[in-house]
Amino acid sequence: MKHSTIAKAFAIASVAILALGIAPAAKAAEKGCSNVSLMGTFSRRDTGTVLAPAMAAGPIAVVGTFTFDGNGAITGASTSSQNGNIGQGTQAGTYTVNPDCTGTITVLGSSGRSSHYSFVIDDGGNGFKYICTDSGAVAIVYTGEARRQFPVGDWRQ
Repeated sequence: MKHSTIAKAFAIASVAILALGIAPAAKAAEKGCSNVSLMGTFSRRDTGTVLAPAMAAGPIAVVGTFTFDGNGAITGASTSSQNGNIGQGTQAGTYTVNPDCTGTITVLGSSGRSSHYSFVIDDGGNGFKYICTDSGAVAIVYTGEARRQFPVGDWRQ
């Protein structure tokens, strides 16, 4: 009888531990983010280095905006300094937000070059951090941060 009670207690404890271990993992994967999480305009700042092509190699800095429509479309405008050469441009493309609040952005700039980013949303949806994932003939190593330009619900959104 004593072994039966110990076995039942052990079984109940094992199930409880398993359930408690699974619940946080499920919550971490399902944070409830979607494309709507980034709806609105975000100011952005990027810094880094262009590695290739050799004639363009050097430091790069960018400021501008990304505007998300909540349905997967993005537009932007920016001013950049690449190796001391100042340029202005616009971007248009797509974005995807995963349930775990990570995602990707692909934009085509007014220069005709596409750029790709991976990001993670932070500060309760008021910002995100990103990294450019381009490589190959045009290799750029830079990261950026974006902050919501105006509060959610503000008339300027």
